[in-house]
Amino acid sequence: MQYAIQPSSNDKLVLDLTNAINGEFNAIRFYEHLAQFAPNEEVRNRILEIRGDEIRHYQGFSYTYTCLTGQQPSPQITETLPIDFKSGVLTAFKDEQEAVDFYHRVSRESTIPYISNQFRSNASDEQNHAV
Repeated sequence: MQYAIQPSSNDKLVLDLTNAINGEFNAIRFYEHLAQFAPNEEVRNRILEIRGDEIRHYQGFSYTYTCLTGQQPSPQITETLPIDFKSGVLTAFKDEQEAVDFYHRVSRESTIPYISNQFRSNASDEQNHAV
């Protein structure tokens, strides 16, 4: 993937990608932990399906980050794990909605079609997770 981008927009985009990577990294951990509290196997499987989407998002954002920077991302743990199922679901709903808004903003701001589409597609997945 080769695109000519302005250095100032590159800095903003790299920061947005870093935030997205951290969010997805934390979501992967979060959903793995939340699945342990699931009241039954059906709910557990749905949570793990969402986790699978988060892994795919993480890998895609990491690829894009590496293409833009030439470096591998170094995700940071920024969120605490849930202490029970109910609080976990409420936290997940809030986080998913915030991700939707963030991903839509980045999608609108990006002048690189691949990246714009990547964020828009992931926003759609995040909205489905919230539902």
